[in-house]
Amino acid sequence: MLSLGELRECGLSRGAVLTRVRGGRLHPLFRGVYAVGHAHVTREGGFLAAVKSLGDDTLLSHFAAAAHWELIDWDGRHPEVTMPRRGLKRRPGIRVHFSSAVDPRDVMRHKGIPVTSPARTLVDLAAVVSDKLLRTAVRRALAQRRVSIQRLVATRRRLGPRRGAASLDRVLATAAPTRSELEDVVLDLIVDAEFVRPDVNRPLLLAGKRVVPDFRWPEQRVVVEADSRRWHDNPIARADDAKRQGLLETHGERILRVTWKQAISRPTQTVARIEAAGIPRRAAATSRPTRVGSKL
Repeated sequence: MLSLGELRECGLSRGAVLTRVRGGRLHPLFRGVYAVGHAHVTREGGFLAAVKSLGDDTLLSHFAAAAHWELIDWDGRHPEVTMPRRGLKRRPGIRVHFSSAVDPRDVMRHKGIPVTSPARTLVDLAAVVSDKLLRTAVRRALAQRRVSIQRLVATRRRLGPRRGAASLDRVLATAAPTRSELEDVVLDLIVDAEFVRPDVNRPLLLAGKRVVPDFRWPEQRVVVEADSRRWHDNPIARADDAKRQGLLETHGERILRVTWKQAISRPTQTVARIEAAGIPRRAAATSRPTRVGSKL
């Protein structure tokens, strides 16, 4: 797609642009931005058009930027952009944010689109989504190595008090990279139930072999494994799971396996199983430490 300025640079007058619009060769997307040949553009094309519509120094941001970085799933809402100057009228089909705190460290280009950096995107995202969706975005960013906890905390502090800051602080207190959507769901259950925080995907060396439990409470010696069909429902994976479980159990660990159905359809039952295994809640752990024997 091309902006009106780019079309003018190609030698087209406003009248020539209008003629091509009427003839179906140019298709308006947003004010001053046109698709060439047809009006059907990709999601990225729509994002780029939104940025171009508002000119230089405009960045894709917030929910749209998070989707562009593949930290959350796009839901078709109006794209969001951030620009440093005020005074513009509302732009139909685009949600415009204004910020005087756009540092060069916050500016990147991804797939040809000017966009806020992953760290800045997550700080902005905290103001427009639920804690649960924010946790998913932070975990994906960590798992994809787009940000580190240190960079995210530094960006949050640099930008200072703002809407959503408290939500981001809560998420960062329990943030850890996961490896699958089911792990996200199970970790949400653990966090929402206010259990003490487990180690997430932290490797163990047992009998000379490296084992990576999904979630583990070292003091209680309890492991929760998220068994998604995608990664566990085949003979090789099941055999590997059995060997790994046997190795963990030999070294005194208790294993709880959680399937999609259990996590999604029976969350209360799943939480009860974790509690029955001796995992304390955060409030209880703070008021009176729970001692659990080495064998459960």
